[in-house]
Amino acid sequence: MSGSGKAGATDYLAGYPAELTARVQHLIGQGRLAPWLLERYPRAHEVRTDRALYDYVLELKGRHLRNAETPSKVAFDSKLHDLRNALGTHTTVARVQGGKLKAKREIRVSALFREMPEAFLRMIVVHELAHLKERQHDKAFYQLCRHMEADYHQLEFDLRTYLCYLEQGGAPLWAAASPSSPGEAPPA
Repeated sequence: MSGSGKAGATDYLAGYPAELTARVQHLIGQGRLAPWLLERYPRAHEVRTDRALYDYVLELKGRHLRNAETPSKVAFDSKLHDLRNALGTHTTVARVQGGKLKAKREIRVSALFREMPEAFLRMIVVHELAHLKERQHDKAFYQLCRHMEADYHQLEFDLRTYLCYLEQGGAPLWAAASPSSPGEAPPA
C-alpha cells in the first residue's frame, strides 16, 4: 500500500470487483468522494489519547468478548501505517517472571484513526479485538467481526475508499474539524 497515483490507490481495494474499484476512482476523479464520505460520516470521534482509546477498546470488549483476555496495552501508533503497512496490530508479548512464562496482549491502532469518524475507529478496534479469539483471517474471524459490528464489511470498504482518496492527494477530511467546531451541534 505504498506509492501514489492512480495505480497505487487501487491496492487498498485489491480483491474488490473491478467495477466497484472503477466507481471509486471515478468519484475521486470527479471530486465527489469527499462530499459523499462527509455526508455519511460528518464528524470525527473524540477518542484522542491512548487512555481514551484503552477505555474505548475495553468498553467494546466488555460488550462483546467478556471471556477473552484483556489487553494489557492499547495505544495509537504513529509509525504503524508507514512501517508495517498496517492499520492496527495485535501482539502477544511473552516475558519470564520468576519461573513462569507470562504473556501480555497488546493492541496498537494507527494514529490515522485519531482523527477519523467513530465508525472507522470502531471497525479497526473490532478487527483487532476479534484477533483475541481468532488468529487467522478466516470465516470464523469475519463472523466474529460481524457479530461485534453488523456493518463491518461496509465500514471496511468505506475506510478503504477514504485511504484511496488520501493516497491520491486528497486532504484529510476530519483532521481540521473537531466534534465541537463552531457552527456544529454538539455530539449526541
